[in-house]
Amino acid sequence: MKAEKVYLVGFMAAGKTTVARVRLYSGSGNYYINERPYLGIFTRPLHQNKLRLPFDATELLGNFDVYAKVAGGGIGAWADAISHGIARALLSYDEKLRPALRKAGLLTRDPRIKERKKPGLKRARKAPQYTKR
Repeated sequence: MKAEKVYLVGFMAAGKTTVARVRLYSGSGNYYINERPYLGIFTRPLHQNKLRLPFDATELLGNFDVYAKVAGGGIGAWADAISHGIARALLSYDEKLRPALRKAGLLTRDPRIKERKKPGLKRARKAPQYTKR
């Protein structure tokens, strides 16, 4: 897992409840998620393509090795958060990539969060059952 040249270390990205720490090294296009190859974690082609999307948008596919630590959420959210982290890392690598990454929608964080519970309700919006008498 040693690399000769480190481009970016410790880039944070977040989805709804997912947090990904992404590191890019110069390499041949390998992906390691939580120290495991990505094909063992992301079995669906949809999620695999989501990881490649930042490199496809910037035409840098195969130039970097990706090492990511991810926590929270599900597999789909992991793919989104890692993709967001890769995009942010590529942006700090070369600022000229911003238009391509922005056009692909890769620089926008998912802003949805859990709504707070209100007093008198069971959850954020679920009210107790109404009784007439």
